[in-house]
Amino acid sequence: MIPELKKTSEQKMQKSLEALRADLGKVRTGRAHTGILDHVQVDYYGSLVPITQVANVTLIDARTIGVQPWEKPMVGKVEKAIRDSELGLNPSSQGEVIRVPMPALTEERRRDLIKVIKHEGEDAKIAIRNLRRDAISHLKEALKKKEISEDDERRALDDMQRLTDRYVAEVDRMLAEKEKDLMAI
Repeated sequence: MIPELKKTSEQKMQKSLEALRADLGKVRTGRAHTGILDHVQVDYYGSLVPITQVANVTLIDARTIGVQPWEKPMVGKVEKAIRDSELGLNPSSQGEVIRVPMPALTEERRRDLIKVIKHEGEDAKIAIRNLRRDAISHLKEALKKKEISEDDERRALDDMQRLTDRYVAEVDRMLAEKEKDLMAI
């Protein structure tokens, strides 16, 4: 039971790292990239949906993203959702097409992007710690049911803490690497 628990926890922690890696890949250093808008949520008749479900997102040129909502009334809502996101983008609509110019990477913009990646990193750490919490609760439950001994539980708790520490350190390493990329001129 304990090895299976460790294995599933480690697999889930690895998935959290992969999700963070994907999120960090979306934070580009000056060029426009359609993936930047992937996590923007738009109010679509009372429910929040990803922008890609209500509009076509394309690259107009190297520094501009084009967003064309499929329904004309959605233009204002999509524009507002992009503006209200924490990405620091300022879209402008031209008829049915919303142009999203990528701002030049000034020192201030770099700092804003670092705040975004640190937020993503903190979310990943929280996910990893939640997985540890879930594993610990399973171990305590197994101990109550007398499925494992106290020594086994203590060893498993130590292993889970080491596993968590390893993955949190990996998140920190990934964030430091991305921050270094963003601050390079």
